[in-house]
Amino acid sequence: MSTTRHLINRRRRLATAQAPRPAPPPPRTDRPDGPDRLKGPVRAGRPGAGEHPGHPEHPEHPDGAVRTGRPGSGGGAEDASPPRSRPRPRLPAALGVLTVLLGGFAAWATGEAAALRDTSAARNTALTDIARTSELKGQVTKAVNELFSYDHAATATADRAIRAHLTGKAVGQHRAMLAPVRAQAARQKLVLTTTVTHSGVELIDGDRARVLVYADQSNTRTAASKPETTYGAAMFAVEAIRKDGAWRIAVIDTLGAGS
Repeated sequence: MSTTRHLINRRRRLATAQAPRPAPPPPRTDRPDGPDRLKGPVRAGRPGAGEHPGHPEHPEHPDGAVRTGRPGSGGGAEDASPPRSRPRPRLPAALGVLTVLLGGFAAWATGEAAALRDTSAARNTALTDIARTSELKGQVTKAVNELFSYDHAATATADRAIRAHLTGKAVGQHRAMLAPVRAQAARQKLVLTTTVTHSGVELIDGDRARVLVYADQSNTRTAASKPETTYGAAMFAVEAIRKDGAWRIAVIDTLGAGS
């Protein structure tokens, strides 16, 4: 009886010893253990299946090499580093610079305005005094028409025009300009007629003014059996002064025509 039981137990032990053992599981490559653990890629995000964030080897654990994820969720690399200071707004500094620039511009503008008020352009009443401008143009137009018109048969009219409309330097200038006409007037029986077509007041500064004049001229010779007439145009400027309640021509500017 005991021999039979002993034989059975021996056969069971032999069968168990000869049974094939299961192969050991392959080593994990996604999370190596040991000192070389940090050499592999670092995983971030939620832990996978079978991994617990509380494990010391888990990437999100404070004891691990690197902790990534949202700040404030339990510490990590971002918790260990000091918080970055936000740049302070630069608006106050920019406003300060702008204030300095505006102040400098205001001072410059004030100086320029004062300088302009001191120039003759600022005192030019031809831009504002319409009545005075119209009076000046009318009197200068009349003076030019009479001064630069000459009739060989009425020389006294030309002399009266000189006394009425000229003063100062303009007397000698007019004499020189009309000398050729006077020299030939009696022989050729000349009749010179000047008509102002346009005029423009450049400046009125108190009792002094400057006027630009455009005029048409005709010169007729009546000595021949058939009168001959030539036509021309003239452009010049005159400087006038107000004297005894009337504007008189003081300077005749030919604008370089006689130079």
